[in-house]
Amino acid sequence: MTSVKSAFLILWVLLFFAACESTLNSRMDNGLSVTGKVGEILVVCEQGIWSSEIKNHLDTGLTQWILPYLPDVATFSLVHKTPSHFTQGVKRYRNTMFIDIDPDYTGEYGSIIKREDVWAKGQLVIEVTGRDFNQVMETCRLGMEEVHDLFDEIEWRRLMKKFSRNKNKGVRDAIKTNFGIDLALPSNSKLVSQRKNFYRVEFPPGSRPIEFIGTGTQDVGSILSGVLIYQYDYKDSSQFELNQLLKARDTMLKYNVPHEIEGMYMGTQYNPVVYPEGNIMQSADGKIKGYEMRGMFLFTGLPKHSTGGAFWAFHFLNTKTQKLVCISGYVDAPPTTSWTHPLREIQAILRSVSYVQ
Repeated sequence: MTSVKSAFLILWVLLFFAACESTLNSRMDNGLSVTGKVGEILVVCEQGIWSSEIKNHLDTGLTQWILPYLPDVATFSLVHKTPSHFTQGVKRYRNTMFIDIDPDYTGEYGSIIKREDVWAKGQLVIEVTGRDFNQVMETCRLGMEEVHDLFDEIEWRRLMKKFSRNKNKGVRDAIKTNFGIDLALPSNSKLVSQRKNFYRVEFPPGSRPIEFIGTGTQDVGSILSGVLIYQYDYKDSSQFELNQLLKARDTMLKYNVPHEIEGMYMGTQYNPVVYPEGNIMQSADGKIKGYEMRGMFLFTGLPKHSTGGAFWAFHFLNTKTQKLVCISGYVDAPPTTSWTHPLREIQAILRSVSYVQ
């Protein structure tokens, strides 16, 4: 029974990617920009589908958590519209998925088709089709992980492309000269700390509405973010072990990121709930491979603790300089507002890294 199920899954995945490839060139780009929020997927389907067990598979596959942050940070949230509602309104949502039961569909398995730039430039549309409810449900059960990855990649690539249009010449030239790398950064980024092996780049303060639960009111909460770039001599591969990267991080932060209160500095949270974790990663161009690490920071150094937030870092060996380089983005935001957008921006910046030609 297991081998039959495995064969089905392998065959289905092949059909999935064949469907994707067959429509990569089916573009209707009209030059308009996408709408919708970063980290949001619009699901277009009949109310009966949205209210059924299929919704559970959508939640499981598409609403994944970026770990180990607290409060929880989701890669995507889902928004629903019926087909009639969708056709009467704006169609340029950045991430859109259609789910349709078509009695005339004759495939042995349900289909998942990928289309790009359908109603707007940069838009990704996924079409899920099956001949009956059970076939659509099975298609969603097996296919949403792959669909999530498609939406995930195009999301950070959009942000990376947006940042790459920003000049930031002074900051980028300084990074190129000192570290031998280039980064796509938000407009008006500032180099606020500069030492031989450590730079701190601050992004313009952002804001998101803070919703006060139960009151129906909102306020504006400041989101402070930026990147820390540091390097040190590379000796051997053991330096890429998680505990070694954390030791180096804490040392660098202690001496380079002081708090406004004397004696306090940026440190790492080691509570088991938010203990740093990571995995292998590579840059968008595939030329830089290394280790990404995510976790929480706080300002420490005195008996009391101060504010903190989230960090997302990428470590790699610069083969030209033989330095181990770390780019560590940070986000300090109120817990009452979503961190998805600013953390996605950090993700895009880390992926944008490239060697100076």
